[in-house]
Formats: sequence, C-alpha cells, structure tokens
Amino acid sequence: MKAEKLRGVDVADLQRQSQDAQEQLFRLRFQMGMGQNEGLKKYRSLRKDRARILTILAEKQAGGESAPANPPVATKKKKK
Repeated sequence: MKAEKLRGVDVADLQRQSQDAQEQLFRLRFQMGMGQNEGLKKYRSLRKDRARILTILAEKQAGGESAPANPPVATKKKKK
C-alpha cells in the first residue's frame, strides 16, 4: 500500500483498515505459532502497511481531522 493512496482516505476508513490489519496479524501470528511459516512474508508486509496506516491516521488527527463521533453509550446510574 502506498502512503499517497492512504492520505486520500478518510479517518473512519483508516481506523477500520487498521483494525482489520490487526485482526489479520493476530491470525497470522497464531498460524506461525502452529508451525505454518508460509505467512512470514505476508506478516512482515502487513505490519508495515499497518504502521503506514497508523502514521497517516496520527497525521490526520494532529491536523484537525476527526472521525465521526460514535453515539454515547447509555449507562445506568446507581441510586444511593
């Protein structure tokens, strides 16, 4: 993935892509722990892609862009 391409993506998409990459990294680490070393090259490139995503996400957040706010979760207050 190229950094220029990622800079054109909005913050919400970057966060989603980062989460997806994290899940894929988890699966690949699990497979490699089981002795399947076919994913080593993919694991390395995925780590680099995720780092690029997180870097651009940090740049955008420092620049003032923000993701659409999630609606607040309602919590019950305890009575005293």
